[in-house]
Amino acid sequence: MRATIISSLAAGFLGLALVPSLWAVEPIKPEQFAKLRALIKPEPVEDKWTQIAWMTSLWEARKRAAAEGKPILLWEMDGHPLGCT
Repeated sequence: MRATIISSLAAGFLGLALVPSLWAVEPIKPEQFAKLRALIKPEPVEDKWTQIAWMTSLWEARKRAAAEGKPILLWEMDGHPLGCT
């Protein structure tokens, strides 16, 4: 059973290695760049979160939320913002 799994994985990896079109990526041509950028760039309607007056002080946000009777959305992340931990 184990030998069958290992040989199947080996055959799969060998098959991927033998198909160069899966590994080759052509560079973006200058005339295609504007079209691709327009396709990828978010529309203004998709960036509604940037219009929120986000607060960076949890204490100030807590006081404001209590005064206005509103909940708090705490957006927290661990580690370095660039993913370098």
